[in-house]
Amino acid sequence: MNRMLWLCGLLLFSGMLFSGMASPAAAQDFRQGAAPCYFCIRDAIYEDVKLIDHEEANPDLDEGLKGPDIVAARADIHRLRKMLGPLVQSGTEPCCYTRQPLFIR
Repeated sequence: MNRMLWLCGLLLFSGMLFSGMASPAAAQDFRQGAAPCYFCIRDAIYEDVKLIDHEEANPDLDEGLKGPDIVAARADIHRLRKMLGPLVQSGTEPCCYTRQPLFIR
């Protein structure tokens, strides 16, 4: 009887363990997700800059009210720029700064 109870408990535990490992939620690594696209990050930075500009230009709001919003938006911009990294161009053309300068006589 004791052996049968132990075997049923082991079978139940292993069934719960394997069903949890094979579930669709566990199959997706939701901690790392897909990397956001360049244009989505660029648009989010633009929205934060626009928020900062509107907050600083609004004379009706007190500095104490708009200060935390501006600080949070700037922190978000720094975080997004770190995620963005340098722009990698996939074209074969050289950049316009690599050509010889024009001299006008």
